Amino acid sequence: MEIFKKMEEHDYEQLIFCQDKNSGLKAIICIHDTTLGPALGGTRMWNYATEEEAIEDAIRLGRGMTYKNAAAGLNLGGGKTVIIGDPLKDKNEEMFRAFGRFIQGLNGRYITAEDVGTTVADMDLIREETDFVTGVSPAFGSSGNPSPVTAYGVYTGMKAAALEAFGDDSLEGKTVAVQGVGNVAYTLCKHLHEEGAKLIVTDINKESVQRAVNDFGATAVEPNDIYSQEADIFAPCAMGAIINDETIPQLKVKLVAGAANNQLKEARHGDELEARGIVYTPDFVINSGGVINVADELYGYNQERAMKRVETIYDSISKIFEISKRDNVPSYIAADRMAEERIERVRKSRSQFLRNEHNILSRR
Repeated sequence: MEIFKKMEEHDYEQLIFCQDKNSGLKAIICIHDTTLGPALGGTRMWNYATEEEAIEDAIRLGRGMTYKNAAAGLNLGGGKTVIIGDPLKDKNEEMFRAFGRFIQGLNGRYITAEDVGTTVADMDLIREETDFVTGVSPAFGSSGNPSPVTAYGVYTGMKAAALEAFGDDSLEGKTVAVQGVGNVAYTLCKHLHEEGAKLIVTDINKESVQRAVNDFGATAVEPNDIYSQEADIFAPCAMGAIINDETIPQLKVKLVAGAANNQLKEARHGDELEARGIVYTPDFVINSGGVINVADELYGYNQERAMKRVETIYDSISKIFEISKRDNVPSYIAADRMAEERIERVRKSRSQFLRNEHNILSRR
């Protein structure tokens, strides 16, 4: 891999390789863009087949966090860490404390949080060596389990998207097909049920499905049947890449809005939804409640303040559809433009400030 060529492609600022022989730590920190502020992004631990695969994942995820944080209106840039190793076998205290020291050495340019393969307990170990970590135990000022907040953000964003798709943001009487009924989706179902929506659910975990049936009167279907349901809204809340050549022709909905990451298998599938008149709600915006919530910890966590910020997801989704109409582009492209425009406004503002400072100093 030509690393500098790869970094130039999307203007990455830094890749930091962290090694600690004693603990077995092999980590890659990607800092994509700090125009808006320090890079915030979680630490993922995964048993990557090759170092190149780990680098690819770090830079892909780091850039994604730049867009997510910008679209969420946070004064934070984007970054990500991947640790090479089996999260079930290779963890130890020394590893995460060593990693914490590497983060501390960046002097605030990067702030981490938990991600796939890491836990609150791991973040607590990192905290022993640095303050630049969120998602720690509530005893240390954490916001706690992020799932309910993420779910509330998805529910709020779904209402904004419903206004675009149906001309009214009420979800009462709407039928929502929910794929996956994990922690986030269960709470989403609760909000939808309380508003009077009808639920169709599926999950590979039959207990999760039965819970939704019992608690919300949901209708259960087999996993492969969720795409073809007669529904108003499809809410993907499980795996990624589920909007693809096989599933799109089955959809009978007017709106796709859910918590899953990377829902479009390829960008062209966003174009396909647009061509079929299906409103697509970009996932990195609608599911940003979790990152908004943990970002509030940086100011000393206040739940009321955090939830107020999560509610702005409604406005962000509405703005995406405005940009989509303005530029005559699909919503997935409009979401990127919304993030890019915010970054560019701040970049220009800072450049102007520096020019003014230079002019003042030059006249002295």
